Amino acid sequence: MDISVASFSFHGALSDGTLDVFGYLEACRYRYHLNAADIWNGLLGPDVEVQLDHARVKKVRQAMDERDLVCVNYHADGCHPWEEDAEARARHKELAYRHLKAAEILGAKTVRIDTGGQGREWTAEQFDFIADAFRAFAEYGGSAGFTIGPETHWGSTNFPDNMLKLHAAVNSPHYGILLHMGKDTWTSPNDYDRALAPIAIHTHIDQKTCYERIDDALSILIDSGYKGALGVEHHTGKNELSEVEAQIALVRRSLAHLRAGRGGAYGGNPLIDPENERAHN
Repeated sequence: MDISVASFSFHGALSDGTLDVFGYLEACRYRYHLNAADIWNGLLGPDVEVQLDHARVKKVRQAMDERDLVCVNYHADGCHPWEEDAEARARHKELAYRHLKAAEILGAKTVRIDTGGQGREWTAEQFDFIADAFRAFAEYGGSAGFTIGPETHWGSTNFPDNMLKLHAAVNSPHYGILLHMGKDTWTSPNDYDRALAPIAIHTHIDQKTCYERIDDALSILIDSGYKGALGVEHHTGKNELSEVEAQIALVRRSLAHLRAGRGGAYGGNPLIDPENERAHN
């Protein structure tokens, strides 16, 4: 599986001016030795007109190509289909298709746009509107070469029953979800991941998952047949370059465990008399 770094992981560095999208791509390729980019629209520029300027997006694509990076996910905030106000819904629809065009230019394999709706469940009106919007997004994605869906990270999307219901309603091979792993909104984080891994097209693996249950999380993905990237995401806004590096190392270590098993107890150095060798942990 490819490992990627969700570029929201560097929102602190973005805010203080020490990293931009091109520095992010350089870090992915030459600091972390990855072959995947995982681009949040906020890293593309200070406002939506900068983010979606075709000439600028093409420069980002060129920078990815020069570093042999593939965009495994493009995640766009601020264009979710449902808003209570009809004029806002219309604005979001127009903006969403501009983001889909940017994703197409970037060669994204998957795209995340949220749904909207902040309650435990969507109303019937909200659900029908959201499902219709994602059917249209998925049709666009099928022509442009990507799959699309919402992330399990705010409002109604935090709950597996909602996401499974929406997946069935959209009913498209070009639709899936971005699984933000290990939520506590279900019977357990493991059960949460088991419920949603079969419909996941991309993942976000946060710091808590990396440090507390990464072996379980990756085992669940592999057992489900998941074929997408493992998207490391960090949220503290502090020491981001080093914190991300640590999370990547934990994911790589867990993958090695799954492939070859964990190491056993220390067996001693065959070149040293065991009676004179200090104990090792």
